[in-house]
Amino acid sequence: MAHTSASALDSSARSPNVDGQVPVVRFDRVTLAFDDKVVLKDLSFTLLPGRLKVFLGASGAGKSTILRLILGLLRADAGQIWVHGQRVDQLSEADLMPVRSEIGMVFQEGALFDSLTVRENVGYRLFEETRQPIAEVDRRVDDVLGFVGLRDMGARMPAELSGGQRRRVAIARALASRPKLLLYDEPTTGLDPITALTVDAEIVKLRDLEHTSSIVVTHQLRDAFYIATHRAATTGSRVELSPVPPEDADITEFVMLKSGGIVFEGTAAELRATTDAYLRSFLS
Repeated sequence: MAHTSASALDSSARSPNVDGQVPVVRFDRVTLAFDDKVVLKDLSFTLLPGRLKVFLGASGAGKSTILRLILGLLRADAGQIWVHGQRVDQLSEADLMPVRSEIGMVFQEGALFDSLTVRENVGYRLFEETRQPIAEVDRRVDDVLGFVGLRDMGARMPAELSGGQRRRVAIARALASRPKLLLYDEPTTGLDPITALTVDAEIVKLRDLEHTSSIVVTHQLRDAFYIATHRAATTGSRVELSPVPPEDADITEFVMLKSGGIVFEGTAAELRATTDAYLRSFLS
C-alpha cells in the first residue's frame, strides 16, 4: 500500500482536541495481526501532554508493539494513530523522521554503545543529527547527566557502570534532544529492587519537573505503582519525592491489555480496588 506524504494529508489527519488539548498520542481502533495471530484489536487510547501511561499485561499482550507503532516501525492493519497531533500511520519513512526526532526511547537493556564513553553516548543524537556547536552539545550533555545524578561519569565507558547507572545513562541520552514524548520499554527489568527505584525516580522526575509525556511498558508491578503514587518537586536545590495527592492521581494511568484489547484503564487506586477476577489474578 502506498504511503501518503505529510503534505498531502488533509485536515482530517489532525488529531481532535481532548479537553482543549492536542493529545501527544492517540490510537483510534487500531488493529494489527501477524498472519493468524491478532496482536492488537480495535485498540483506542489517548495520552495528554504531561501525563504518563503505564501499559501492563501478560507476555505477548501487545505492550511493546504499541511503542513500535508510535515510532512507525510497524504499520497497523486498521485504525488511525496520531503523534503530536499528526496522523503517522499514513506517513512515508522520510516523513516519519521529524516525528521521531521529538520522541526519546529507553530500551529494555539500555542499548548503549559499548565503544563510546558515557558523554558520547548521551550526546550521540545531537552530535550525529544536528548542527549544534560542540560547546553547546557539551553543555546539554552535562545538564542531562546532572539531572540523572551522573555528572561525574561522562568519561567512563559503559562497562564501568552498574546496571542502574547504565539505565540512567540511557534515560539521559533519550532526554538530551529535548523530546516531547518518552517511551520506556521495560526500563527496570533485570535490576534489583533498590536499583530499580533509582530508575523509577528518574521517570517521576521527568514527568513532574520536565513535564515530559511518557509511556511506560512494564510487567514490574512494584515499579509501576511506585511511579503512579509518587511525585517530584524541587525544594531549593533539592528534588524530593512524596506521595501523590488525590487530586493529581490521574496524572499517571494504568492500561491493562488482554488478548489485544484494553480490559482496564484508570488510576492506581482504581486498579487496586478492582474486583475483576482477571485483574485480581494479575495483581496477585
